[in-house]
Amino acid sequence: MKVALAVTAALLVGLVLTACSHLRAGDPAVADEARRRVEAGATLVDVRSPEEFADGHLPGAVNIPVGELARRLGELGPPTTPVVVYCRSGARSGRAERLLKEQGFQDVLDLGPMSAWR
Repeated sequence: MKVALAVTAALLVGLVLTACSHLRAGDPAVADEARRRVEAGATLVDVRSPEEFADGHLPGAVNIPVGELARRLGELGPPTTPVVVYCRSGARSGRAERLLKEQGFQDVLDLGPMSAWR
């Protein structure tokens, strides 16, 4: 009985992970979801350097470099604030997403590279 429950639980976890994995950074569905969330009021955060941000960024984005994010969380509002993060390639935004979730932000989406927005 315990083995059957363990197998069932493992299968359920696998199904949930598979269902959740349909939204991945760089996927066109992620860009659509990011747009929807920003239009609904999510904070759009560019986690690149200030120099990169000055060279161009998405409309309405705020610049909080990933290396400063932990100490600038207060600028985002409470952890219930929906947030969409992006960077140049998706590496820094992935780190930002993990950090925000570790800090209790519940509604975080990693757009990945800024180019995915187009």
